[in-house]
Amino acid sequence: MCGRFIQIANPQRVRAYIGEAEVEPGVSESFRPSYNVAPTREVLAVLNTRPPRIALLRWGLIPFWTKDGSQSKALINARAETLETRPSFREPFRRRRCMIFADGFYEWDKKSKPKTPYLVRMRDRQPFAMAGLWDEWTDRTTNESVRSCTIVTTEANGLVSTIHDRMPAILRPESYPLWLAVGASDPAALKGVLAPYPQDLMEAFAVSMRMNDPAFDSPECMEPARG
Repeated sequence: MCGRFIQIANPQRVRAYIGEAEVEPGVSESFRPSYNVAPTREVLAVLNTRPPRIALLRWGLIPFWTKDGSQSKALINARAETLETRPSFREPFRRRRCMIFADGFYEWDKKSKPKTPYLVRMRDRQPFAMAGLWDEWTDRTTNESVRSCTIVTTEANGLVSTIHDRMPAILRPESYPLWLAVGASDPAALKGVLAPYPQDLMEAFAVSMRMNDPAFDSPECMEPARG
């Protein structure tokens, strides 16, 4: 799974990776970089609109058809294998896809006691795009609309599998146009870009046990654990 990640690349930098994209009004002013993004926080996402829009969405998918938003925390991840079958993901997979740029993600080694947090990132330290789904839910009591998202996960590559059996589905730049295509696309083609990312382009190392606290949010999160 992916339960915490780093998002410090600002909207302008994300826009440079996408090319033709619009930053929604107020997003640049509201965006706050984070070294320890936790569920239910607002995250920067690129929506599959025409042209693509860069927006802030709540992390934890709230399906448009649900009666309330209480399940959002449980839907922070969507397994690539179930995108066509789970009701919460089926329609977003067909029509409402997004990309969530990250500068790294964290996994906890279940084999260690206590569980050791690891930072996984690109060797070149560049941001990368995680495949995501988004939806818009309206509170029937207040008529307030909430846009939310989930991160798609896939089988872990050789590097991450030493820590955890799942990892975010990281998209290659050549796959961006397909994932951000407006409306329905060929499901087989979409699922074909959700393979584990090449391990030789990534690195992983243990970080401070302070990562267990979601309030711990500073550049220190990225520093290797001491001794």
